[in-house]
Amino acid sequence: MSEQTQRQGTSQGRRVVVVGAGMAGVQTAVALREQGFKGTVTLIGAEPHQPYDRPPLSKAVLLGKAEGSAFDVDFEALGIEVRLGSEALGVRPGDHELDTEGGPVPYDVLVLATGAEPIRLPGAEGVPGVHLLRTLDDAERLRPVLARQHDIVVVGAGWIGAEFATAAREAGCAVTVVEAADRPLAGALPAEVAAPMTAWYADSGTALRTHARVERVEPGAVVLDDGARLPAGAVVVGIGARPATAWLAGSGIELGAHREVVADDHLRASAPDVYAVGDCASFPSGRYGERLLVHHWDNALQGPRTVAANIVGEASAVYDPVPYFWSEQFGRFVQYAGHHAAADTLLWRGDPAGPAWSVCWLRGDRLVALLAVGRPRDLAQGRRLIEAGRAMDPELLVDPARPLKEATVATA
Repeated sequence: MSEQTQRQGTSQGRRVVVVGAGMAGVQTAVALREQGFKGTVTLIGAEPHQPYDRPPLSKAVLLGKAEGSAFDVDFEALGIEVRLGSEALGVRPGDHELDTEGGPVPYDVLVLATGAEPIRLPGAEGVPGVHLLRTLDDAERLRPVLARQHDIVVVGAGWIGAEFATAAREAGCAVTVVEAADRPLAGALPAEVAAPMTAWYADSGTALRTHARVERVEPGAVVLDDGARLPAGAVVVGIGARPATAWLAGSGIELGAHREVVADDHLRASAPDVYAVGDCASFPSGRYGERLLVHHWDNALQGPRTVAANIVGEASAVYDPVPYFWSEQFGRFVQYAGHHAAADTLLWRGDPAGPAWSVCWLRGDRLVALLAVGRPRDLAQGRRLIEAGRAMDPELLVDPARPLKEATVATA
């Protein structure tokens, strides 16, 4: 029986199984109850820990200011069954069964929310002192490293590398960040926008080496391809993440170029009665005219509401968000909204050498993306203007003293 047929009757006997107990999975389970779903909801997580939020791992948990970051959700009161320490092994859509370490789990509707997994540094597996920072266990292994104030080499000057370097400097560690590209955040921002961020490293006492490729990692050292040898009491690898979908091999569920689940604008996967949400899924954006794969917390928070609405069946909900994320690094609060790939104009608001500035991207006269450093009001207003598709006056837009919302073009 198809999902569409089932939703025409009562939801009382329907079984929704959610694979992945991170933000996207937990929020999907909660949203189902909030939207009135009466059937069974089972949340399956590979880790043994109570479901937890990831952003504090690189901040409070890492620095020993918090023991964990478990979600404040009463699963029992919501009637959500939680199965932890049970890794998903495969799915058989034709049988409507999920295979797990604990045995097969039948479903009427399956939600894939397995997130992403960090890319490992080739040749560094098994070398003592090499760390990732993705899970609670990772953060707990790194906490004593920071407490002992080791010399630390961070591989990768992306978001996670910068956040970890910030925490390590706060803990009193000597930190060197090595980056293969010519600048920080090379994969995320244009060169002219990332350029001012280079100075943040030096200002914090962090050594940044660009055009630096790791030749090999040895116990106590990182050797670069130019022969340089960097002392390293610990090495933290932050070179990106990929969708955690290897377990879907042989399922027939369509995967994209980045091995992500290809979802439609309702977040439905290619198999009947299967949805995909969060870091493991891409979706077509009508707003931006291309398929987006968004590895950020807000996507894992917003997408589940669409999934739940479509499962409950009270509406045919389309997912087309304005992507949003934030990062705290080197004493600065960095926020980004939108998607700048299709923009044709870049405008600055404020001096990028100063403590607070923003960058706006326009396509024609429409604001499509905004990066705000220490200007949260710009971000809040800009996000709403992007959602509304408002036309902007460039001359007014570049004045940092003028509220962003006052730079719109009046319409008749």
